[in-house]
Amino acid sequence: MNTQPVIFDGHNDLLTRLWLSPAADPVHDFIHGTLPGHLDLERCRKAGWMGGLFSIFLPPYAYVKNNHPDKLVNFSNSDFDTQEIIDICSAQLKLAQQLEARSNGQIKICTSLTQIKACQRNQQLAIVIHMEGAEVLAIKPELLDLFYEAGLRSIGPLWNRKSLFGDGLNASFPHSPNTGSGLTRQGKDLILACSKNHMLIDVAHMNERAFWDTLEIINQPIVVTHSNAHALCQQARNLTAPQLAAIKQSDGMVGVNFDVAFLRADGQRNTQTSLDVIVDHLDYLIDHLGEDHVGFGSDFDGCLLPDELSDVTQLSMLIERMQQRHFCDQLIEKITSKNWFSVLDRIWQ
Repeated sequence: MNTQPVIFDGHNDLLTRLWLSPAADPVHDFIHGTLPGHLDLERCRKAGWMGGLFSIFLPPYAYVKNNHPDKLVNFSNSDFDTQEIIDICSAQLKLAQQLEARSNGQIKICTSLTQIKACQRNQQLAIVIHMEGAEVLAIKPELLDLFYEAGLRSIGPLWNRKSLFGDGLNASFPHSPNTGSGLTRQGKDLILACSKNHMLIDVAHMNERAFWDTLEIINQPIVVTHSNAHALCQQARNLTAPQLAAIKQSDGMVGVNFDVAFLRADGQRNTQTSLDVIVDHLDYLIDHLGEDHVGFGSDFDGCLLPDELSDVTQLSMLIERMQQRHFCDQLIEKITSKNWFSVLDRIWQ
């Protein structure tokens, strides 16, 4: 491949990082290429990274309290209060809107594949708004319609925490995905409501029972935006062979997570991790899903990356490693963008 392929990514936490940023104007810093972290507009363009699913995410309370106490209204609490949860998620949605509004046409919130393809042609950054963990909708269900109107087209109903919608997925390493009960009635109702709106349902943070509950109630491709192969790394969030078979049967998709703890056989948070390990997971998933159902789900700005993949600009190193491992140009193009385009089209149409 003579040129860097276009890259559409299944998961990043940029909006949360912008919300947590101590900068006076992190939106300006992103647009003008001076934002610390894994992503800013200049580096994305250099890498051929045209966008993806941008997560609205409620970070762990202890992390915010210990590292960003200025973001809390009621610092003496032991957890976010309900208004804080609403305010945090609304603030991240507004940050996505500001990125679009202040970019002079360089960034666009997309709600259709037609819009994403137009961004590709026009060299714009495409933002698909995703919600990772839906606690805010347990507090105020009517926000689903408001967020949808603003561009929300993808949702992961659960995160690691237990919520009204089901048990989270949190376990020590090594562990199977079987970590608790499945979806609650409210969780099933939320998923059905989102499915009726042709939204992508992300099962990346679902335990095994919730995963199978989801398959029983929706008739659309099952998508895992940022998880890996359990056979290669026995994290509870990684996928077993029966889960992969069900995803393939649904005509679904898995985005490979670049976080070292979900890649390494020992599960360690060790950045001295070879890019070959990412390719190992790609290989395994292709063997089980087929080459039309695997892509990238980097978790940029929300993960610990291998040293060789320090930010988005180093994706060329990963592409080179894939080429060295005999991934042909056509397969690389599928993994870097075309498979995501196809599954979004199947769900959104």
